[in-house]
Amino acid sequence: MDLGLKGKSVLITGASKGIGRATAEAFAREGAGEIHITARSGDALDEAARSIEGAHGCRVRAHALDLTDRAARDGLIEQTLDVDILVNNAGAIPSGSMDAVDDDAWRAGWELKVFGYIAMCRAYFARMRERGHGVIVNDVGNSGENPDFDYIAGSCGNSSLMTLTRALGGRSLDHGIRVVAVNPGPVDTGRMETMLRQRAGVVLGDEERWGELLARFPGGRAATADEVADLIVFCASARAGYLSGCVVTLDGGITSRRSVV
Repeated sequence: MDLGLKGKSVLITGASKGIGRATAEAFAREGAGEIHITARSGDALDEAARSIEGAHGCRVRAHALDLTDRAARDGLIEQTLDVDILVNNAGAIPSGSMDAVDDDAWRAGWELKVFGYIAMCRAYFARMRERGHGVIVNDVGNSGENPDFDYIAGSCGNSSLMTLTRALGGRSLDHGIRVVAVNPGPVDTGRMETMLRQRAGVVLGDEERWGELLARFPGGRAATADEVADLIVFCASARAGYLSGCVVTLDGGITSRRSVV
């Protein structure tokens, strides 16, 4: 299936590893012409750029910066404002209950993911509206529709980003723009193990038993970063041309079970 992405320009935040890097690789495989990737870790970002360019022959530009630094973020926006597709992916909101996540940690997590997504949507949506086309895909997370006592800051933040996507995407197609969210459940990355260890300590009383929680997932596994990336790329493609103002959940049915693990 030709996704109609050949020659497109893309910006992916949080792209040095995990879902972000897998998404950059997936766009490259589909023939994207120029891919901008951002993250705080310059070395990992540069390695990702070299690897993707070498494997696929597309142009990959690395921008090492902290998106909570407004001056740095404004500089990135100035350099990339004309991209065809924006994928918001940067950010990790800390896990824990209300008692475990203090104000500073809560605000720091929201500053990058919640307010970071809002700032990027505001800037790129305005430019896309001027020219009459563009796509924004927000990588959010299924806790936004499956609230979790022990991931309260993330549940609240993700639900706000789901609402942002629906509010913006509900009218965006009138301007030739699509805004979509992808809600992954647990994904097989280093961060997933960290979160499961924390949860095992609460639920099972022993962080070393985190593998027992993994066995409770649908099919006994988490999603892969490539599975999430493929969905993001499809949502951004011409094949999804009437998809806007909605949230697509990829969690093997966890949300439908009304459970977290």
